[in-house]
Amino acid sequence: MLATGEQHVLRTDGAFGEVTAVVADLAAGLRALTVGGEDLVQRYPDEGIAPSAAGIVLVPWPNRVADAKWQLNGVTQELDVTEPKTGSASHGLLRNTGYVVTDRTENAVTLSATVFPQHGYPFLLRTSVRYELSEAGLTVTHGIVNASDTAAPVAIGTHPYLRAGSTAVEDLTITVAARTRFMMDERHIPTVSRPVDGTEVDLREGRRVGDVSLDVCLTDLDTEDGIFRHRLAAPDGVTTELWAGEDFAYVQVFTKPEFAGAEGPELAVAIEPMTAPANALNTGEGLRWLAPGEEWLASWGIRRVA
Repeated sequence: MLATGEQHVLRTDGAFGEVTAVVADLAAGLRALTVGGEDLVQRYPDEGIAPSAAGIVLVPWPNRVADAKWQLNGVTQELDVTEPKTGSASHGLLRNTGYVVTDRTENAVTLSATVFPQHGYPFLLRTSVRYELSEAGLTVTHGIVNASDTAAPVAIGTHPYLRAGSTAVEDLTITVAARTRFMMDERHIPTVSRPVDGTEVDLREGRRVGDVSLDVCLTDLDTEDGIFRHRLAAPDGVTTELWAGEDFAYVQVFTKPEFAGAEGPELAVAIEPMTAPANALNTGEGLRWLAPGEEWLASWGIRRVA
């Protein structure tokens, strides 16, 4: 068995040809997505766990909690510090958890995991992630049920690194229709929001990935029929779109030099849909409080559009 557990291979026929995906047990991670022979996500070596959080699910919060502390009804909650260089609690509580398959077909798989009450997060959550192939890509649906006796604060994120076929990532054009950025302190914690106008992180008209260095949370996203759409386009026309429902009103864009890819170190770019920005347990921004027994479903996906 690989370090990321069982590998769930999905297949279907589609508009561009065969659609395939690989999903791992560990953190319900997306390992691969290919449409018509073109890779839409960054691959990594079989023998290791996901480098730089590639493809993993981030629950019950994405990104960071400042100083690994937050307040609940006036009482300080202390989480484990999982990013020592910033002193933060990073990427939720399931990144090292093996999910269990609860439903499986040739073109879809549902994996489930429980967040148990613990220091810093005294709530019980039943969570699931369903990956289902479509004609041109993949739809991902997250489910969270609050099995606690009191309301629980939750947010969802995921961490895909995208590709558009075999073109080197630096030669791809990234487009994100966002009007506002968050400025960050030295811990990568948002401090204030500002318009993107005139900055390197204004991606509305498209920027060559190799010409920018990005680690930014963006919001005030333009929608089309209630859907957010972010794209990577190759000069040969292959175009990958990450779409997300209205719950995912934030997106983290991150360029990673020396990403540990399947063929060796290379530049990679993550486009991370999030329902809340970093430090939401402290600020409350984008945070959702689920009542006891309440279920929340939220969807996003990746598809080839050209």
